[in-house]
Amino acid sequence: MTRPILLLLAVLAQAPALAQAPPDSMRAITQRFPVGEQLVFDAKFGPLRLGRASMQVVAEETLRGEETVHFRFTLDAAALGVIRLHDQFDSWVGRYDFLSRRFHQDFNEPGQKRRNEYEIFPDSGIYYQNGVDTAMAASADPLDDSAFFYFVRTLDLEPEPGRRYEFNRYFRPDRNPVIIEVIGRDTIEVPAGRFPTVVIQPIIKGGGIFKESSDARMWISDDDRRLIVQMRSKFAFGSVTLRLTEFAGVRRAVSTRAVAEPDPASGDRTRGSSRP
Repeated sequence: MTRPILLLLAVLAQAPALAQAPPDSMRAITQRFPVGEQLVFDAKFGPLRLGRASMQVVAEETLRGEETVHFRFTLDAAALGVIRLHDQFDSWVGRYDFLSRRFHQDFNEPGQKRRNEYEIFPDSGIYYQNGVDTAMAASADPLDDSAFFYFVRTLDLEPEPGRRYEFNRYFRPDRNPVIIEVIGRDTIEVPAGRFPTVVIQPIIKGGGIFKESSDARMWISDDDRRLIVQMRSKFAFGSVTLRLTEFAGVRRAVSTRAVAEPDPASGDRTRGSSRP
């Protein structure tokens, strides 16, 4: 089901250049996603239950001498012996700056099976893809597909319909801007309970679950937990919906305002626009 725009590896040893004392805003971001946090979803295609998906904070790990947080998104689905999916996306994000350092994808869908790996170097402004010897230019303040799931949860979104946020933070510059458009408010009931939510449409250029033609939607709980309560995306065979069934280890936000405000220096912006 999920085919985010993912990339892969090559290794370059590089000494970290972390500040002596991370800013409080950055510290608050990483602390709100503790190791062990997990969101579990069922996957449905119309009335058919396809399987299970999950988002989890796997561990704090040291990567190239820097402290990182390891996020993982998985999807396992099968239906009628025709649709069989097993996708796993792993992201390593800096603990103190919330920038992507590594991104892996295991992608197994009907007729397609591949593994992609990327090594991302925010300080140098480059990334490497597995199998490619040449370094490629990375965006400033880079994030990957999996990291964006968590980044969206830090945003202090205004629930005004048509509100539009743009972020030039996808690690491949040609995929920017990542667009988040607010659809409005909605109270929905899923297996995990009943939630007031803010509904958004996320768009990343190119392919993937959030591509322009997917008409994707995300329902985010309208409280300081910012749970992803539901996701829906359109594929060639129809719309697939992920509904939250259970969650554990969720920590309430301390403050997200500093993260939610787009950074003019990086070209990120938010604006109101009227919907047709």
